[in-house]
Amino acid sequence: MIYLASQSPRRAQLLEQMGLRFETLLPDPQEDAEALEAVHGSEPPARYVQRVTALKLDAALARLHRLGQPMAPILCADTTVAIGSEILGKPADARHAAAILRQLSGRTHRVLTAVAVQSGRKRVQALSVSRVSFEPMSAAQIRDYVASGEPFGKAGAYAVQGRAAMYIRHISGSYSGIMGLPLRETAQLLRELGLRLA
Repeated sequence: MIYLASQSPRRAQLLEQMGLRFETLLPDPQEDAEALEAVHGSEPPARYVQRVTALKLDAALARLHRLGQPMAPILCADTTVAIGSEILGKPADARHAAAILRQLSGRTHRVLTAVAVQSGRKRVQALSVSRVSFEPMSAAQIRDYVASGEPFGKAGAYAVQGRAAMYIRHISGSYSGIMGLPLRETAQLLRELGLRLA
């Protein structure tokens, strides 16, 4: 059994796809989980996503000790979207979501997902980088997609497994990584920690 320190239903779905038994280890109401995702100046996207993942894992470890839960490996992940060195986070509102989608329209961007797992005192981590190319989106298409509600709570204001797939021309890299948990890298980390996978 492992702990998944994430509120993402997509990550839970991907762990189920791997056949793993897991329990979620979610932030307490008094924890400011969003504060961990603040960007530090002109921080490069890869450094940013790895730092945020490490901070989330630290917070999850502290939470596990505080709750007195049985020890087991803890898995944490974070995903960010970037155009060049610019990090495109989760949209704050509909206007922000539309602005992000206008940036992605007709262009190729990177999706970076960092994964970190801790078992006892050993911590292992990996970074998945994929490229996604969008078709040009009209103002009406962007407006309709934002109105669907799908962009909210998602890095880059879209879900690759949802309606946004209608506008994706090409993907290079890890589809599961774009969803939020790269399965190949995750399996490698878990095996490195001695977990047996099918």
